[in-house]
Amino acid sequence: MVPCALVMAAACILVTGCLSQKMNDTGENISRSQTFTSFTIVGTEGPLTISLDGSFTPEDAFIDAYPVSLDNLVVGVVSTKKPITLKEIVGNHTVKVCCGNRCEQQNVTVRFGKQQSVDFSERLKKNLGSSKPVARITGYYPNNNQITITVEFINPTTRSLAMSADVSCGYTYIESGSYNRIGNTVQGHLYETVNSCDRTTKTLNFNLARGSSYLYDIPTITPVIAR
Repeated sequence: MVPCALVMAAACILVTGCLSQKMNDTGENISRSQTFTSFTIVGTEGPLTISLDGSFTPEDAFIDAYPVSLDNLVVGVVSTKKPITLKEIVGNHTVKVCCGNRCEQQNVTVRFGKQQSVDFSERLKKNLGSSKPVARITGYYPNNNQITITVEFINPTTRSLAMSADVSCGYTYIESGSYNRIGNTVQGHLYETVNSCDRTTKTLNFNLARGSSYLYDIPTITPVIAR
């Protein structure tokens, strides 16, 4: 038969964090401390993949990489065709992908032995406005012999870019004196330095040839040049 005192001593050795105490002459506790040993229990982790792939065609792929944080701790960067796969403690977590101050986040539940995936491509593209640097016409406002065209420059990268584009608009009008309908085109160039993960709007104002009965084409813009 094993003595009771020996069994209690063995139990204390097996349990992590046994309580150690000192006592004074009257038997009162004067201090106490605890020591814990960290370890990972088998079955408490699961795989988690964060991506920017979605259903994009190569033309829609992001051209930059963006930092990823898990529960407010940066764990790496993610880009199109280069996802991050993590091994995380089972339970609820918050995943966030950011470009500057523009962020998208999602709550996920990690489960043991079950792959969990979260893709941010659609939401991040909507937040940034595009997956690539782009300039696009956002409005045009004809008024007799004048036309105003607004252009938005979008920089979805993590660095500042010098962006430029050419804008043109065709129109016809009745010429004074001859009363013939004449066709013509106005053209303009826009240049803007756009901060990382940002967008800005520029305006072009055109004065048209004098006449009457103007008819306007829809303005066009060349592909943006970004450096």
